[in-house]
Amino acid sequence: MGRTYAGVLGCLAFATVLVHGAMHQAGVESTILRAVGMLMGFAVVGFLLGSVAQDVVEESVRARMAQELAARAAEEQEGASAAAPQA
Repeated sequence: MGRTYAGVLGCLAFATVLVHGAMHQAGVESTILRAVGMLMGFAVVGFLLGSVAQDVVEESVRARMAQELAARAAEEQEGASAAAPQA
């Protein structure tokens, strides 16, 4: 997920700087240099945010699975104790 966010945010920053440079009739060299710098910066930020998001999602799924497995085990124990013959 981190690489995906890095690619999206980096390209978005690059395109935004190019459009900004074209609107303000900035020099080509300075606009490209600034766009590449922003691409790299936002790619790093996107990678970090994507990595954190992936960790949060994975931890949430793990916790949910553990909760469901514990509930299922409790149900099976109740069923087994109810089905046992009483003396």
